[in-house]
Amino acid sequence: MNIFPSDHPMKKRFPWILLFFLTSGAAQGTPWSKIRTPAPGPATAIGSASNGCLQGAQALPARGTGFVSIRRHRNRYYGHPRTLSFIQDLGSAVAQHEGASLLVGDLSQPRGGRMSSSHRSHQNGLDVDIWFQLSRHPQRAARRYSESADPPSMVRADGRSLSKHWGKAQRFLLHQAAADPRVDRIFVNPAIKQALCRSEQNRRWLHKLRPWWGHDAHFHVRLRCPKNSPDCRRQAPIPKGSGCDASLAWWFSEEARHPKKGSGKKARPTLPAACRKLH
Repeated sequence: MNIFPSDHPMKKRFPWILLFFLTSGAAQGTPWSKIRTPAPGPATAIGSASNGCLQGAQALPARGTGFVSIRRHRNRYYGHPRTLSFIQDLGSAVAQHEGASLLVGDLSQPRGGRMSSSHRSHQNGLDVDIWFQLSRHPQRAARRYSESADPPSMVRADGRSLSKHWGKAQRFLLHQAAADPRVDRIFVNPAIKQALCRSEQNRRWLHKLRPWWGHDAHFHVRLRCPKNSPDCRRQAPIPKGSGCDASLAWWFSEEARHPKKGSGKKARPTLPAACRKLH
């Protein structure tokens, strides 16, 4: 997950976002990134998205009906079977409705855990990044967006409105993902949520869309904990309602755009006991 494409003007406007990720634990080395194979045993999501691991992970195929997995050299194409099933179902829906394919980004590492770059989450096999742009030439797109270039942003440089790249296909893709009962929440750029709050007559499906910086070229899906993963820790429930309220307006306030510096480094949470034997 890149916060913004390399040439996006918002990098100049909000440099604190980059500083946060470069100085966070996500930028430090981690033994989990050195593991090349999944842990044997039944598929089990352990801990939380930001402090967990994954047993019995499965690898997402490089390509399937309606989807292509990009940037596979990162070795982050593993997930709980529920995550793979979600991607495959979403891909089939997009192929049927749009005649195109999803570009699937990072899932998790072979045994989950903390990554050495880009993410603080994606640790328990239930997260996946999906680019908003669809492709009718998936193999060509996989080569084009191998690492140095990102698909286009759906948000203009002002950070308040949608770009020319947003259209009915992107709305369909997001609606289809949000309607899936396996999905717990979806992180999108505040401008995307705001635009949908203004355009949608039925706002009920917007409940799962959670505003967060970045997420202008892709959205981040987080699935619910599977029933057969008792040690999985779900994030706090989303407040009731569509979220088209003062909580969304805050993201466009001066306080949000110019946050005060933190008091220091937060202590890293204790790794779940079940994860210690996996790395």
